[in-house]
Parts: sequence; structure tokens; C-alpha cells
Amino acid sequence: MAECKESDWKLFRVKVVDWQENYMARLNQKIIKILSDENKTQSDRFWKASKIIDSEKKSVGIVCELKRSMLKWNIVSLINQKVITMDDLSDFSSELQEHIALMMRD
Repeated sequence: MAECKESDWKLFRVKVVDWQENYMARLNQKIIKILSDENKTQSDRFWKASKIIDSEKKSVGIVCELKRSMLKWNIVSLINQKVITMDDLSDFSSELQEHIALMMRD
């Protein structure tokens, strides 16, 4: 796999922080809704929220290995997990965007 451009790597390191924060904000809202559901018992709310947290805490939307060699795989994972869309890659090089699009087809 071709090495990524320095500009793409630098941009990714900046953008991934915002992408993850936005994703966690969506998860937090989902958990707040669960914890606020008056139709459920306290234990049901707790365990449902806990299940979401446990399933998401290792998600690339929460934490990802910031290695240059993992850049493209991280982006594909972020797209697959609906953390970002292809539109979020508009500031990256056309080469990276094309490569990600090809990876998404496979």
C-alpha cells in the first residue's frame, strides 16, 4: 500500500480529534436518552447504558492507533462505523480519497 502524503497525515491527526469528539457527543446523547427513560427501571437503564459503553470503548470512533501505517485503515473503520462519511475527507488529497473509495468497494 502506498505511503500517505505528509499533508494527509498531519490533517488526519487534527481532524480525528474532532471526529472522535463528535462521535462521543452522539453516544453521550444516546446514553442520556437511555438513562432518562422513565418507562424503564433504574437497573434496566444502567445495564443498557453499560452495554453501549462496553461495546463502544474500543471503537475507532473512541480510540484509534495513531500510526501513519494505519491511516487508511483507520479512515475506512471510521466510515464503516458511521463516525464520518466520505464527505468528511474533502480536505484530504484526491489520491487518498480515491484510495479510500477503492478500499470501501472491496
